[in-house]
Amino acid sequence: MKLTVEISKYPLADDYIGPIKGFIDELNKTDDVKIITNTLSTQVFGDYDTVMDALQRCIKWSFERYGKVVFVCKFLHGDLSPED
Repeated sequence: MKLTVEISKYPLADDYIGPIKGFIDELNKTDDVKIITNTLSTQVFGDYDTVMDALQRCIKWSFERYGKVVFVCKFLHGDLSPED
């Protein structure tokens, strides 16, 4: 089954750019997912289990590294990535 996730990260700190970029960099280490980043959110597309495993790993990494952050996510069934 394919999955699309739109995720936004809101660090509860004055220096918010580094934690956001760190999360995106960590997420980009995942093979077999398509990631599109824009100024408002990051979109992740791929196999359900692969996407969920990546998000679980990266969110945990982010909490451990940066402390208090808020994640806002939308989960949609299917691969809704834009055509290249």
